[in-house]
Amino acid sequence: MPASYTFGGDEHLFVECSDEMSLEAFFKSLSIATGIRESRINGVTEICPANASLQIKFNPDVIKPDDILKEVRRIEGAAERAEPVIKTRIVEIPVFYNDPWTYETLMRFRERHQEPGGTDLDYGAKINGYTDVASFIGAHHGSPWFVSMVGFVAGLPFMFQMVERQRQIEVPKYLRPRTDTPRLTVGHGGCFGCIYSVRGAGGYQMFGITPMPIFDATQTTSYLRDFMVFFRPGDIVKFKPIDRDAYDQAVEDVDKGRFAPPIREVKFDLREFQKDIDGYNQTLEEALYAH
Repeated sequence: MPASYTFGGDEHLFVECSDEMSLEAFFKSLSIATGIRESRINGVTEICPANASLQIKFNPDVIKPDDILKEVRRIEGAAERAEPVIKTRIVEIPVFYNDPWTYETLMRFRERHQEPGGTDLDYGAKINGYTDVASFIGAHHGSPWFVSMVGFVAGLPFMFQMVERQRQIEVPKYLRPRTDTPRLTVGHGGCFGCIYSVRGAGGYQMFGITPMPIFDATQTTSYLRDFMVFFRPGDIVKFKPIDRDAYDQAVEDVDKGRFAPPIREVKFDLREFQKDIDGYNQTLEEALYAH
């Protein structure tokens, strides 16, 4: 399906690859963004890719709107023919599910929730057809997640679950946003998972917390010294459930510069993934834990 194009003011072109999220739409938007970057179009000053779209900022004194539109349409045609294969990485993210900090927060804001009588995990399990919270948590960490976008606040990843659509976890956001969310909360809204990189307002359901910082403006965290933002679009995330003792140990290791998340470079082929989703995911996990 052809992308739709909309101008925003005098300096922006918005390209929407699909009105619904899918890995196919993500790959197309990523291919277009890469094509624009590699083409070095005179007058383009910024490219901002999103889940299934991208926005281009250009200087209208250098390139006319009709000309930028013509160039991007040409690149879209090439993107349609490009192989859906990327070099990326898979990373393990520890998660303390049903932790006391997000529990305390969600209980403070129950009047803003669809079902004030339970927790966010209770609600997520119920509307997704799971018999109990343990089964729901198992489904959450049982398959990898694809980072489709980084942003909204600094370093926050939007993640798309790598299973068939009918198996994907879907949970609506709070009826009204909270004014507080603990830093490093593992959240979920609609079809997207996320990790709150900083403390602040939010509306996603809260399932747990990770001890692993994903944004550090000071760049003093051992694995964030080269770049303050950990995630990038195309990363594959495998959540690992941990208990309180393991969480406390990881926090200590981060503070002392000893924490190093398991990361492996991998090639992701969308076509091979679609042929056998569970089998392909297993191959990715084996690559993560291979010595």
